[in-house]
Amino acid sequence: MIMKIVILFFCLFILFSLGSALVYLVRDKGQSDRVVKALTWRIGLSLLLFVLLFIAFALGWITPHGV
Repeated sequence: MIMKIVILFFCLFILFSLGSALVYLVRDKGQSDRVVKALTWRIGLSLLLFVLLFIAFALGWITPHGV
């Protein structure tokens, strides 16, 4: 159950970073690098979540369901 909460928080942080990049894109009109930093955070968090999912699956913390 803890892993599901961690995955959910990662997804929420990724969405927050994507939303903040959109806000910076509209407000700054290309005059600052805040959009690039926000999108870099999003990519980093996405990669970290991907690696975490692989590790959690390998250790048996999460299991796929049979659909």
